[in-house]
Amino acid sequence: MEQKISQADKIILGIDPGTNIMGYGLIAIKKKEISLLAMGAIHLTKLGDHSIRLKKIFERTLSLIDDYKVDEMAIEAPFYGKNAQSMLKLGRAQGVAMAASLVREVPVTEYMPKKIKKAITGKGAASKDQVAAMLKTIVAFQDSPKYLDATDGLAVAVCHHFQGNALSSKKSYSSWDSFLRNNPDRKA
Repeated sequence: MEQKISQADKIILGIDPGTNIMGYGLIAIKKKEISLLAMGAIHLTKLGDHSIRLKKIFERTLSLIDDYKVDEMAIEAPFYGKNAQSMLKLGRAQGVAMAASLVREVPVTEYMPKKIKKAITGKGAASKDQVAAMLKTIVAFQDSPKYLDATDGLAVAVCHHFQGNALSSKKSYSSWDSFLRNNPDRKA
């Protein structure tokens, strides 16, 4: 799914790293409105060698950054699993995608899976289907991708946008006294 690049204030690339399938989503932010530029999945299973898969992740990430003139990249942090070998491979995939972003001097932010799910659905334990359904409302796209890895990548980008807005919309206080007056529930 791709749309034309318009005049945007910011373009964010979200990546759901994987060594079998890597999901990605690109959004444009214009006057705080989100529009979908592209989302998809890179299939790596046909590339037998792990190092060749990592090379493909690096090249495709560079291509997305260059083609869409990405301003910021967000990536899902690996979660801790029982299989150490799988974790090592996933960490390598994440590191290679991050390196591609850093080569282009695009800042990278990591988000834990629960934080992404909570930002999109309000629940940190949401399923992939729930995340995809909510994204249809937030980003307004019709056709669901074949693989939910694509909507997972999109979720990372949208989460990053939401986090940026949350940080900039926080109240500021001139002193501890004014903070405590406005937040009586925070007193010890």
